[in-house]
Amino acid sequence: MNIRTIFISFIALTGLFSIGSAQNPIIQTNYTADPAPMVYNDRLYVYTTHDEDDSTWFTMNDWKVYSTNDMVNWTDHGTILSYKDFDWAKRDAWAAQCVERNGKFFIYVPMWSKTSNKGAIGVAVGDSPFGPFHDPLGKPLVQSEWGDIDPTVFVDDDGQAHMYWGNPKLKYVKLNEDMISYSGNIVEVPMTEESFGKRDGKPNPERPSKYEEGPWLYKRKNLYYLFWPGGPLPEFIGYSTSKTAQGPWKYGGIVMPTEGKSFTNHPGVIDFRGKTYFFYHNGALPGGSGFTRSVSLEELTFNKDGSISPFKMTNGITKAIATVNPYSFNQAEMIAWSENVKSYQNKEAGVFIKAKKNGAYTSVKNVDFRTKGAAAFSARVGTTHNSEVTMSVHLDAVNGPVAATVKVPLTGGDDRWETVKAQFAEKITGVHDLYFVFNGKASTDIMYFDYWTFLENN
Repeated sequence: MNIRTIFISFIALTGLFSIGSAQNPIIQTNYTADPAPMVYNDRLYVYTTHDEDDSTWFTMNDWKVYSTNDMVNWTDHGTILSYKDFDWAKRDAWAAQCVERNGKFFIYVPMWSKTSNKGAIGVAVGDSPFGPFHDPLGKPLVQSEWGDIDPTVFVDDDGQAHMYWGNPKLKYVKLNEDMISYSGNIVEVPMTEESFGKRDGKPNPERPSKYEEGPWLYKRKNLYYLFWPGGPLPEFIGYSTSKTAQGPWKYGGIVMPTEGKSFTNHPGVIDFRGKTYFFYHNGALPGGSGFTRSVSLEELTFNKDGSISPFKMTNGITKAIATVNPYSFNQAEMIAWSENVKSYQNKEAGVFIKAKKNGAYTSVKNVDFRTKGAAAFSARVGTTHNSEVTMSVHLDAVNGPVAATVKVPLTGGDDRWETVKAQFAEKITGVHDLYFVFNGKASTDIMYFDYWTFLENN
């Protein structure tokens, strides 16, 4: 009898098996917001802002990126850029977007300028989705009289790049082919009822339409969509459409109503492997609020006429569109779901995770051990505690059958690591969800975990 057979018997006895567990928010190891998805080389990336823990304002110092091959397991690639990387910037690493063109990656970032003492939008360039990024201009790309935040950039089929941004006014420029300069003047888009709907409540000359901030430009077939958070606060997400990237725009309605424990929201829409995905943020994690937010996503569907029916926040994408290979080198920070785990970054390990409490865990969905099955398991781990610390690998549930347990060695710091191994008495075959459960007597920072792999049977 192998482990899979044991587990089927275990289900029959306990009724344990749970289908469709929550996947939203997609990142649980940091507070993230303002998602900006990008597809490159058949992999989906999402760039996010980063709300610092315990924030009571928009305390945001850097940008992060996560990626997936299967829409449920997200790999944390860590901090890829900070406002401190721009000599002219003072603070506020707010909503950004990264696009690829001709093998270069351009990330458009709003920050507070030291020289003008107001917001401005900069651009950084890198050779990979992770950078390293550098500021090619040494100054802002665009700066107007006020409200220069939340840039969205779209490169059309004809090669023309378009950029929108702004709060409370919506602004537009045509980017040049070099992606770090623009042609013509900054255009202020008319805030009409026809384009962006009529704002509810008392008339506000500064904000006559529903448009608030955070635009996202997207194209489907021959129709252009501009998604945007709408007001008054708390925000919903609305959309407008046009036959050209420059408008004129026609208000389409509400996509996502106000909800989610955050008074802001931010859309990001992308096509990936035949489906369209809609990213947003809320305050759904423990400790979540309008200043400690979390990125989530839904599948987006269109009506036959191209319109979009309103939809609410759900548990997210629960079915993986690809499997994970357990016999390759897998990062511990590739996670479908976790509890009481935080991600960190240093020179020795790159990005890694720490278990903050006894019983903390991470999970990885849809791992395919194939018919030969796994014979052994190894992982790079460490701890700073003398008392016994263990990591157990469970199958298909956090309290499912234990495939392996390893004792975590005292290494003395997260810059010091050891590789531990475990043999299996019975091989693991087939497709499983894996749960890495961390146990120890310490009150905090139980252990740290860098990567894992399985050894296939010969």
